[in-house]
Amino acid sequence: MPSIVFASPKGGAGKSTSAVLLATELANSGATVTLVDADPNKPVSRWAKKPGKPASLAVIADVDEETITGQIKDARTKSQFVIVDLEGTASAMVTFAIGMANLVIVPTQGSQLDAAEAVRAIKLVRNTEASRDGRKIPAAVLFTRTNAAIETRDLKEIRAQFIGNGVPVFDTQVVERAAYRALFSYGGTLKTLDAKEVAGIAAALTNARAFAGEVIGILKRNGAPASIKHAEVA
Repeated sequence: MPSIVFASPKGGAGKSTSAVLLATELANSGATVTLVDADPNKPVSRWAKKPGKPASLAVIADVDEETITGQIKDARTKSQFVIVDLEGTASAMVTFAIGMANLVIVPTQGSQLDAAEAVRAIKLVRNTEASRDGRKIPAAVLFTRTNAAIETRDLKEIRAQFIGNGVPVFDTQVVERAAYRALFSYGGTLKTLDAKEVAGIAAALTNARAFAGEVIGILKRNGAPASIKHAEVA
């Protein structure tokens, strides 16, 4: 089954938020999902300990560079999707996970500083390809924490630079939403948040579903296992 890796050498790029959004949307659509928390800060594991995690979503927290390859291989035999939230550094564990990926997602915010770190992640993917006898590892940049109403000049320029250099960029952006932050405060999924306590849940759901749907589309176009062709994001 396909593995989807979230990678960025910069902390705070939105890896954990995007990984949880994708995992919960896929699980809510009926898929079985394993989410590997390889971030030393364990944000995903802390979220998973709160109430409301979908029953079809398993979280693996005990992982290091010696075990991550085996953990991903094992999870592939049990789940339709394996999602890996990596640490915000370049390390052997990051390289091992990227080498097993069907898709590497590189979250970045819309600044030149963040974009430079995203470029480092893309280079790491390309170097890992070379070390794997050139086996293609699809990768795409995901802009996170963007403004839902206004696209900044910096963001437009950075997007154009990536595209101009042949780096795929998600059409969907994970925008700044109170509902996304609330997931890590209350647990559960966007569907289980209380609209009386958290604003903008409907818009957050629309955004998360668009992101998950685009991930499915990229996997299909790049020849991911046929079983995902039956997975639809509801």
